[in-house]
Amino acid sequence: MRQIALDIGVDVGPTLSNFEPGHNAAALEHLQLWLAGATRSPVPTYLWGEQGCGKSHLLAAVAQAITSQGHSVGWLDASISEPSAFDTQWDVVLMDDVQAYSAVQQHAAFNWFVHAATPGSARQPWVLAAGVLPPQDLPLREDLRTRLGWGHVFHLQVLGENERRAVLVRHAHALGMSLNTDLLDYLLSRFSRDLGHLIDLLHRLDAFALQTQRPLTIPLLRAMLDES
Repeated sequence: MRQIALDIGVDVGPTLSNFEPGHNAAALEHLQLWLAGATRSPVPTYLWGEQGCGKSHLLAAVAQAITSQGHSVGWLDASISEPSAFDTQWDVVLMDDVQAYSAVQQHAAFNWFVHAATPGSARQPWVLAAGVLPPQDLPLREDLRTRLGWGHVFHLQVLGENERRAVLVRHAHALGMSLNTDLLDYLLSRFSRDLGHLIDLLHRLDAFALQTQRPLTIPLLRAMLDES
């Protein structure tokens, strides 16, 4: 018999405090200083690096921090086929996966940049963007590419295995899970290095363990994957 797992877990979504910096401490400190500043610079910031280095985590963490302060955020990623018009109430503009933007999305992103940089406006939103390539190599229109590379640029590195191990153990602890060494080794050796993917597996495994009333083991993980 399978039980229905109630959604009573703690919120362990992306925040700056649960981001494991590794070699990316300079980028993390930059975002922390900007969020903590009484007078915030409008100079844009661009984060780049391969899949799994934490770019989307940092953008989502900034969005969470800004909205928790009662401010408004504009968001654009490659999945949004019809971007909204620029909103003058935005305090931050976030652009993710910019390398995959369509012509329509590039037009919207450039438009957002122009409005964000308009001098004398009531608000000058900060633009924080991310992609897998450095600005000069992005397959985008030239005016957008140059704006993405105009301000602060940080190259993010993927965490090493020991660092990813520490993140998974800490995240499992936040979920109330206890990961044995065998299961942790299996996760790290058989699946993507993308921490977002691994953390999603943890969430799914936690729910599956509650539903089946079985302990966290490699056979349980295999059963979950076979079923899905």
